[in-house]
Amino acid sequence: MDLSSVEIRVLGCLLEKQRTTPDVYPLTLNALRAACNQTTNRDPIVSYDEPTIRDALTRLGHRRMTRLASASRSVKYRHLLDEALPMTEPERAVMTVMMLRGPQTLGELKQRTDRLHPFADLDGVRDALDSLAERGLAELMERRPGQKEQRYRELLGADAEEETAPAPTPAAAPAAAPPPSFSPPPPPADDRVDRLEREVAALREELRALREELGA
Repeated sequence: MDLSSVEIRVLGCLLEKQRTTPDVYPLTLNALRAACNQTTNRDPIVSYDEPTIRDALTRLGHRRMTRLASASRSVKYRHLLDEALPMTEPERAVMTVMMLRGPQTLGELKQRTDRLHPFADLDGVRDALDSLAERGLAELMERRPGQKEQRYRELLGADAEEETAPAPTPAAAPAAAPPPSFSPPPPPADDRVDRLEREVAALREELRALREELGA
């Protein structure tokens, strides 16, 4: 599967609301937008507008995963996952929660699927996940540094979260070498000789003047 993150969120909301609020299912576009943008029971929190959700519904419709449902007042949408991707009730429950909340531990999945399908124990959750994994729909992730438990994720998306190594710390730039000290080149030999000769001549003149004063 190569669903986008928006398609996964839309499909997950339709699955969830079918079980938790059957009296308002199928959903209008506005109700589906509100479900996608909930700030509870969602990870990540998003803010999709209606055109974004409508585009996702169009793409899902082409895959025969959603369709319009007849309604007297407004257009409503329903999922067709039971036909496109048949799952048992336990499988559908854990899949729905992973679609809406991302990778999770066994304990989190057991707690968060309670309204969709009450599991008796963690083994029941694990069995559902193993069955999904055999079909290539879910997998057990490697434990990351700092995590106490491993997590499971769904594999419906083309942009499914990848385990990536921490970005290498940029190497410190080498300290800039101090600018080379600059000293003027020594004067040419001829200039130095001329200067010395002038100094000697000045000293001789001073000595001559001193002698004249003393002789006077």
